Amino acid sequence: MTSMIIHQVPYYSQWESADLVPRFITGTSATTDPLWQKSGADTADEYAFWAPRVCGMACLRMTLDWLGHDVPPMVPLVREALTAGAYVQVGDHVKGLIYAPFTTWAARRFGLHARSRPDLPADDIDAEVRAGRVVLLSVHKTIRDLAAPGASPEGPPQRGGHLVLAVGTGPDGVVLHNPSGLPGRSQQFHRVTWADLDRYYAGRGVVLGPAD
Repeated sequence: MTSMIIHQVPYYSQWESADLVPRFITGTSATTDPLWQKSGADTADEYAFWAPRVCGMACLRMTLDWLGHDVPPMVPLVREALTAGAYVQVGDHVKGLIYAPFTTWAARRFGLHARSRPDLPADDIDAEVRAGRVVLLSVHKTIRDLAAPGASPEGPPQRGGHLVLAVGTGPDGVVLHNPSGLPGRSQQFHRVTWADLDRYYAGRGVVLGPAD
């Protein structure tokens, strides 16, 4: 790896009120989000159901904006992704983001380069960013607060489960947009060392970029 490279990707939270994320991740219902109607949901309850589950859609919206595409509201985008099989909903249970149908849909729907990478080592993250793309990385959600009291030096007991967007890389680490990051700390252009990433990263993700 050589010098740092950072793509100037706009930031989107998975909640409409990015400044209120600390409330929502600690139990306050997202039905209280004063901006919920911007999501395109029919009701505040529909918005509150999906907001904690759409980190992948937030990463897609960031990518679309960066590449100059129109950016659909969050919930209509989720409905499309459900139809495409990128999410599977059974009652109140949602499985996803499911990478293969997601990349097929994203490539067809938006004309993107979209590739599922179930095995994605750190060197490949760097190579993809340097090639002019961004990368959705599967990490544990607590990567938002690396200095949290009681945080284990080995990292959480499980890795993965939450998607962040790698918008930059360099010799010292990766630069992330985190859809559930903390305002002023880890939402946008958050620098994480490669060693810290390794403690949270599941080794898989999705590469997005302009069409080949």
